[in-house]
Amino acid sequence: MPSMLKRLAILLSIVLVWAPALAQSEIVERLGVPGPITFEGQSFELAWSSAPGGGYYKQEYVPAGQSVETYTEMFLVEAVTSPLRPIDAANGQVKLVQQRKGTDPVANFDIRQNEQSGEVVLDFLLSDLKANPIVVEWNVYRYVPRPGGEGVVLYALSRRGYGDVGAKALLGQLKSIRSSTVLALANAELPSVSIKD
Repeated sequence: MPSMLKRLAILLSIVLVWAPALAQSEIVERLGVPGPITFEGQSFELAWSSAPGGGYYKQEYVPAGQSVETYTEMFLVEAVTSPLRPIDAANGQVKLVQQRKGTDPVANFDIRQNEQSGEVVLDFLLSDLKANPIVVEWNVYRYVPRPGGEGVVLYALSRRGYGDVGAKALLGQLKSIRSSTVLALANAELPSVSIKD
């Protein structure tokens, strides 16, 4: 993969890995998805957006009463308009998870590719045991070829547990919800993206 595509894949894959969204006074809706987005019975409102450049757009949605800095559930919609395939974007995230395995005791992932549609579903687990409080984060990413143009659209769900109690609760909950949530995101009818610069 050319180096520009590698950079884009890594940029798209660094969605949530411990970089809380920066506060901003105005949310600019650029993807034609103003929300709310409903997933598994939970409503998510648009709370943050960014267009850092290079044809990369990101919007974060959280339930009422939650913030992007301290959420327990978040839904994301992102788009990259450069020539990038879903599998390339997913492999960028997989590489980051693999790099953490030496220092992160829960780092793990599972990846599935639909050869027919080109879509990829990746779920992965990370932790930050040095944070105060500690954080455990589970993510499900669905990478979709961008309709009508080059690039990738990412639909993602992220769940976090904070502190010993929250982290243990999330890890315990995953045993019963992981498969159904991954399947729900893989099969969900999600809003189409139309980029507005």
